[in-house]
Amino acid sequence: MYAIIDVETTGGQARYERITEIAIVLHDGNRVVDTFSTLLNPERSIPWNITRLTGISDEMVADAPKFYEVAKQIVQMTEGAVFVAHNVAFDYSFVREEFARLGFTFTRKQLCTVRLTRKVFPGLASYSLSNLKQHFGIRAARSHRALDDTLATVNIFERILAEQEGDAIRQFINHGIKETKLPKNITLERLHEVPEACGVYYLHDEKGDVIYVGKSLNIRKRLFEHFADFSPKGEKLRNGVSDISYEATGSELVALLHESAEIKRLQPQVNRAQRTRNFAGGIFTYLDQGGYRCFAVGKRTARNAQHLDLVADYPKVDSARMHLQSVVRQYELCYRLSNLDASDHACFHYSIKKCRGACIGREAPETYNERVEEAMLVLNKRLSGNYLIIDQGRNEAEKAVVGVQNGAYIGYGFVDHQDGFISAEDLLEALSPPLIRDPDAARIIRVYLEGQKAVQVIKF
Repeated sequence: MYAIIDVETTGGQARYERITEIAIVLHDGNRVVDTFSTLLNPERSIPWNITRLTGISDEMVADAPKFYEVAKQIVQMTEGAVFVAHNVAFDYSFVREEFARLGFTFTRKQLCTVRLTRKVFPGLASYSLSNLKQHFGIRAARSHRALDDTLATVNIFERILAEQEGDAIRQFINHGIKETKLPKNITLERLHEVPEACGVYYLHDEKGDVIYVGKSLNIRKRLFEHFADFSPKGEKLRNGVSDISYEATGSELVALLHESAEIKRLQPQVNRAQRTRNFAGGIFTYLDQGGYRCFAVGKRTARNAQHLDLVADYPKVDSARMHLQSVVRQYELCYRLSNLDASDHACFHYSIKKCRGACIGREAPETYNERVEEAMLVLNKRLSGNYLIIDQGRNEAEKAVVGVQNGAYIGYGFVDHQDGFISAEDLLEALSPPLIRDPDAARIIRVYLEGQKAVQVIKF
């Protein structure tokens, strides 16, 4: 059974916008067997540009049912059916988010008629619904209204069925994976049980041991991609995986931190990156007799710690040296004063005008050290201060919390935010401390915050 669906919405992002109209046409592969259509009250105003596009206004939806009032009917109609839509990711994400707001996980197999028409009718100038209607001579009373667009999609779907074998349709439903290509004991039904949620997933061998840990914004989609991958790594996973498990996090930052820590804790054989638990290399700094602030690269030893100030640590000394070379070049620092050039006098880069002459006293320590301080900010991957990062949780009623205290990552947790204000003390109590020290945690948090993510930072 196929549930061919179209939704009209208040905007383009399912996480923040709402559905204003939904239409469902049930199709058994031969004919239409049921139809449902209704306007929905989105419980927020409809932007004027959306009203101009769809014709749906605030007045039209004022007395319409809210989503929760038709949710049961939607579940019943789509139970056991494949969710079909033109650009299915859009419509499916909105329906899934509406159910998530109700605390319900909506999971259906999906089929995209855009992808299907590209395969079955190649060479068309455009595969938008309006252009396909024009190409096939499909008459529809109104565009950008749910039922009319759904009926147009039904027409296109029936043309696809007339041209294509059922096996090809099933292949699209299952993301191009054939049952025979899946790992032992992993079925398509098992993969479809995995949520399309942000989190961390584990791949287990037949003994139950974890051989791979990964993170994804969409766990189910990522697993399909793994098993459709025919690279050496993909083959290794298919041959070695016997079971899967996962942990939804909602927050991408929490997923990144949890993945990194779990890789270091479990040491999965297929994971290669992020396995190092202790960083052996470092970039250090010191003042020479002339007052110039110098850099040095070396191992993190007790002697270095006693005589030098650590700027940043790295898994290997070579990694530290490569990063230092890049930053020295960027800020036109002296290669000899950075211990990257063994010259006794002027460094080589002074001769090619990439060093301003600090190595021979041509640049004063005061001006040189200003650039060194700027470079140290780039090199220093450590955190500072006391603050809590508030990110999205695993559902609408929840927030994720990540804690930093005295510049150190102290764990993450989840809180229910429906009750209003939550004090910093309550947020701190919600944190679970990390099971192991993860030297990558500071870098992960810093990079995430620098990416201007939609998170709230509370200092304490």
